[in-house]
Amino acid sequence: MLNGLANWWDGVELWLAQAWFPVQFVLVMVVVVPLCLLVAWIIDKLVERCARWLGTARDDEGPSGS
Repeated sequence: MLNGLANWWDGVELWLAQAWFPVQFVLVMVVVVPLCLLVAWIIDKLVERCARWLGTARDDEGPSGS
């Protein structure tokens, strides 16, 4: 099964490397950019949950008035 997947990926990679540059650019913009945005959103949510779970290191009262 892994050999089949590796052969398929090699074919896709060869096709993409031989494609005209504007086609490569469009594919990156359509596939990679949304994927990166999704991963960034997931990381943001995970960090937010961890920060909420750990609490804040500062007082929630704000700076003391002098």
